Amino acid sequence: MASVDLKLTGGTVHLPGGPAQVDVGVSGGKIVAIGNVGDAGETIDCAGLDVLPGVIDSQVHFREPGLEAKEDLESGARAAVLGGVTAVFEMPNTKPNTDSADAVNDKLARAANRMWCDHAFYVGATNHNAASLAELERMPGTAGVKIFMGASTGDLLVSDDDNLARVLASGHRRVAIHAEDEFRMQDRLGERVTGDPASHPVWRDDESAMLATQRILRLARAAKRRIHILHVTTPAELELIGQHKDIATCEVTPQHLTLAGEDAYPRLGSFAQMNPPIRSGAHRDGLFEWLRQGVPDVIGSDHAPHTRDEKAKPYPDSPSGMPGVQTLLPLMLNHVAEGRLTLQRLIDMTSAGPQRIFGIAGKGRIAVGYDADFSVVDLKARWTIEESWLASRCGWSPFTGMQITGKPIGTIIRGNRVMWEAQLADAAIGQPVRFESVDFG
Repeated sequence: MASVDLKLTGGTVHLPGGPAQVDVGVSGGKIVAIGNVGDAGETIDCAGLDVLPGVIDSQVHFREPGLEAKEDLESGARAAVLGGVTAVFEMPNTKPNTDSADAVNDKLARAANRMWCDHAFYVGATNHNAASLAELERMPGTAGVKIFMGASTGDLLVSDDDNLARVLASGHRRVAIHAEDEFRMQDRLGERVTGDPASHPVWRDDESAMLATQRILRLARAAKRRIHILHVTTPAELELIGQHKDIATCEVTPQHLTLAGEDAYPRLGSFAQMNPPIRSGAHRDGLFEWLRQGVPDVIGSDHAPHTRDEKAKPYPDSPSGMPGVQTLLPLMLNHVAEGRLTLQRLIDMTSAGPQRIFGIAGKGRIAVGYDADFSVVDLKARWTIEESWLASRCGWSPFTGMQITGKPIGTIIRGNRVMWEAQLADAAIGQPVRFESVDFG
């Protein structure tokens, strides 16, 4: 065939039908040939490496505007591509909140020529903007609507059934949910022990999560609205969600699949604090059991950085959240290496899964006609996560010092080699993600 812009050769390419030793040809940012690829303007030798569909992280908090001391769109996206992530969905709890057309457009403008990866922005639901959400969710560059049932402040907290029903009645796209019951958590504030972050999962207990999940499933079914429940932490919730897959998809995070409270709180203190909390080793093992049974649809990092000084405050004055976009793929590759899940399942949860549940256009698989997004990895590389490798503005990770197997080597977005062997390209080329229901009617 005729010359292509880019050829990936020599690697194990993970196609929809399984892994194959084939070349991939790219022109105009799209995959144009698999297998029989002729001359190329640029050739990347992937010998000994695995070429995965581009990893999509569908939950990050990049903190801009208003909280740039923790992170901004540039530094967060830089961390993403260094970790092998090709696209992110960014959350609305910024200052001001992303709850209007002006706020969405402001983020899109800020992202232009600064974000290294492709991107979309969630619109935050409030008690005041419910009537306009059907219009807001259809803006180009939006990932949909996000509801905080608990764990947020001000207007972005929608905690009562009447207002939740109003939000679910406005629009058609799948709604992302933070499911913790605000009323139960307010009643249990006395369970917090000053100076003891291990009391965090006692306060925000299993029942807080289950109550919210039960409520939103009931409300979603009444509204005939599809929902996506974020960062599920209890096996009981996954069992319940498994009974409602016609309307509900869900996410688990690398943190909840990797950390266990018995070790994390004594070792990390408030740096292990997040919402919903890191729970017990038994919870972690239960998440993996339901993951093997196919219930979780995606892996999202819930990247939520804070400065060291903020995190070092005595509990409960310390804020909840930890960075994670750069370590998502390395941690999950390590779980693959240690036999907790298959590489095929990981690929489904980081590419095909997000594409399927959010209706992403042209991403999520290595196939002719799709965007040329690839996460190139060395499955056998043994290495240590070191602070010097981290790009997040917060500068720390709960996984620093962890020895793992499996490493991101390259991040290719729409045919552009954005990262290779920890070196970034000369310019950020991220663009808004396109969605079938928005961009194509």
